[in-house]
Amino acid sequence: MMVPAALLLLGALTAVVAPRLLARADWPDREPVVALWTWQCVVVAVLLCCALSMTLSAAAAWAAVRGHVFAPAPHGVVEAYALSTGRTWAATTAVALACGGAWTAAMLAREVVRTRRRRRRRRAELLVRAPLLPGETPGPDRLVVLEGDRPDAWWLPGAQPRLVVTTAALRRLKGRQLDALLAHEQGHARARHDWLLHCSSALADGFPQVPVFAAFRDEMHRLVELAADDMASRRFGRLTTALALVELNEDRGVFGPCPAPQAHVPQRVDRLLTPPDRLPAVRRLRLTAAAALVPVVPVLVAFVPGLRALG
Repeated sequence: MMVPAALLLLGALTAVVAPRLLARADWPDREPVVALWTWQCVVVAVLLCCALSMTLSAAAAWAAVRGHVFAPAPHGVVEAYALSTGRTWAATTAVALACGGAWTAAMLAREVVRTRRRRRRRRAELLVRAPLLPGETPGPDRLVVLEGDRPDAWWLPGAQPRLVVTTAALRRLKGRQLDALLAHEQGHARARHDWLLHCSSALADGFPQVPVFAAFRDEMHRLVELAADDMASRRFGRLTTALALVELNEDRGVFGPCPAPQAHVPQRVDRLLTPPDRLPAVRRLRLTAAAALVPVVPVLVAFVPGLRALG
């Protein structure tokens, strides 16, 4: 029964240490795409620790589960896990983790339902404000122009994606600035950033007492914007992208002495105007590989007793 406990300890340690290490590092703002990948690997590792601990605890508590989990394994492998000890503790742990898994699935399902309902409502509003012309059929990447006094643009994902821009944005943004804004929104769409935002929100809402999930949600909202800024700036230049951000947000009070909403916009503009040096390609590759190994560690911990018995 040491393996389920070790997995729980590993999951707790990962949830505490990894966010602190990422918060202290200076490279996430320089390489937001690598940082997005690293955060996903950390969260997957935490969830994997819980899932593997639940499985082994259930196998220790109930013979029927043990028969399914270790059905193809030799008898020596089952003995290596010492599943016959601590069955009361194992049953309690398995039930608690199973409830947590069910709650996670419920939160993800709720987020999916809310997202679909919100998208249907916004599509209906778009059809009212910008109806299809006679003979026009909605196609992929359709650009919708809305009458509006506030410059704005957003991407509406879904089965029929829409790129929406207001007439105020068309009047204010000139030439390449408008192209940079549209490239920013298209960057969100190509990278499917909406999936990351929805998953992180579901975990943070479902487990508000778990700091790693709250940090995951906050960082996803920040890093996806930085990644989209980089996609736009690589095509149209950092100065053009920064000017587009300023023109789009200067009437919203985000550049005042006490900006409250969208307080990250000034930092994004500063980052575009004074770009940090990118990491060397070799270091980016090392960070990506190291992050990919994080979810592998729980799997190795779970299989070590069995591999030793077979060896």
